[in-house]
Amino acid sequence: MSPARNAWIPPAGVVVAYAGRSRKSSRNVRVLAEASGGRMVVEAIGRQGIPVRLTVKRDNLSPMQPDLFD
Repeated sequence: MSPARNAWIPPAGVVVAYAGRSRKSSRNVRVLAEASGGRMVVEAIGRQGIPVRLTVKRDNLSPMQPDLFD
């Protein structure tokens, strides 16, 4: 039996939480586009403060948690 797949597909332009290699911390990224093979193109702020584009697995993305001002 196969594991349940993540049916949530974030639309382009939305800010989501990305849990990368270390699941201890997540970073906020903006979704730019959907790529092939269950991956998404996202934009994050790099180490030198410059925006960088990454291709990440959709399973590692999750909706933002409710905020104080939501």
